[in-house]
Amino acid sequence: MEKSEKRLIFFMPSMEGGGVEKNLILIANYISNFKDNVQLITFDDNFNKFFDKKIIIKNAVKKNSKKYSKYYKYFYCILILIKEYLKNKNFILFTFQANIYALILSYFLNFRIISRSNSSPSGWNKNFLKNLIFKFFFKKADCVIVNSKEFQKEFKIKFNINTDLIYNPLNKKEILKKSRFQIKKKIYKTNSLKIINIARFTDQKDHNTLIEAIRIVSRKIKCKLILVGYGVNKNDIKKKIDEYRLKKFIEIISYKTNPFPYLKASELFVLSSRYEGLPNVILEAQTLKKYVISTDCPTGPREILLNGQTGSLFKVGDYQNLAKLILQFKKDKKLFKKKSEKAFEMLNRFDFEKNCKKYLSLVNKYI
Repeated sequence: MEKSEKRLIFFMPSMEGGGVEKNLILIANYISNFKDNVQLITFDDNFNKFFDKKIIIKNAVKKNSKKYSKYYKYFYCILILIKEYLKNKNFILFTFQANIYALILSYFLNFRIISRSNSSPSGWNKNFLKNLIFKFFFKKADCVIVNSKEFQKEFKIKFNINTDLIYNPLNKKEILKKSRFQIKKKIYKTNSLKIINIARFTDQKDHNTLIEAIRIVSRKIKCKLILVGYGVNKNDIKKKIDEYRLKKFIEIISYKTNPFPYLKASELFVLSSRYEGLPNVILEAQTLKKYVISTDCPTGPREILLNGQTGSLFKVGDYQNLAKLILQFKKDKKLFKKKSEKAFEMLNRFDFEKNCKKYLSLVNKYI
């Protein structure tokens, strides 16, 4: 095992179980096999069990943290980071979240920082002042990592920053293994079109567009949509389903640490996001050979789906076109199955070992 006196500290204040968390767990565990002195700063201990025991985890609390806001968690974890800095300045910080806060602190305390940006600036950079702040501080990072080519172009255009592109590492073996677990309750009827969406219930994921499409589709064919997730918009989504009298066609299932058996039981995965980075969930659906219909949002879906060769794309918010695509899939499943097979064959770009090695190589540059 390679020895290193300098610490590598991963920084992810708010762990909620999404794609960013999955990537952090995979990358941190992989790097800890080659590096000693790997640490993680996060707010609570809900996800500690998923990390390698060699990783030293600094939690703010030892309990469920749903009552705390995201920004409270950011602030508290920044305080933990300052405490670590005062204890021993010999470290490099690797941020997966709260990048700008960590970069500001790095600017004043002068420690090295690798910043991984997770979603398109189109979603979080919408005013002039914010653009100036992000442009200034991102340039102070030792390295900025993005996870799609389009994302890389956006950073260059918006901030004039050169970034390192590393695709999300896809652990196909783990997905296939976890997908074999049995679901206790039958979720789909045999003769219904089996549709699934796995996402946080937030504005970014735009569940309204998906519900509007199902409202159209349900009038023409038998179908069932399963929404797997959690988040602040859950009650609004429930109200929308009730308002449209779609409870027979749409079911909400709470967040699962292992959503893969539900994905395996489905036929069609739909992503309705307004913006992304490189959505893991599309890769996971393709691993299980499910057909994917996705918004052509910035960034990632078009790149994964090879401009529509291995899935279908529709304009953000265009629920009518989404409904048409779902009905087309129902009409000719055999044709779309060929696309799903091709999608599976093209997943080598996201190979787990290959992309984790890129992360390790990058870390080695600074430690």
